[in-house]
Amino acid sequence: MLTHLTQLVADVDGAWAAAIGGLDGLLVEGHASATTDLNLLVAEHAGLLRAATLAYEGTLGGGAARELYLRGERLSVYLHPITSDFFLLLALDARSNLGQARLYGRDAARRLEGYL
Repeated sequence: MLTHLTQLVADVDGAWAAAIGGLDGLLVEGHASATTDLNLLVAEHAGLLRAATLAYEGTLGGGAARELYLRGERLSVYLHPITSDFFLLLALDARSNLGQARLYGRDAARRLEGYL
């Protein structure tokens, strides 16, 4: 799994971390090219993905959340569910390429599903 995450960071312009997280907020595996707390990133974004999924499935009737992209002043994160219990997190900087993140992230999620 680490090989796939490392390659994802290398392939996406502006990516600096990739991780597999559980919806319970626990880090399964991760790679970062910068000093960061991947445990904290996964824990916080697991809650956001759970809330988005609950809103879309339950309240809005829009079905399961398939992607979630959050952009802040200093941090952007792309989330892609891998299974019903696990998700891919890709942390991006200001010069990131969201199209690459979506394309390569979706492909990585498919490959990682076999491990989970």
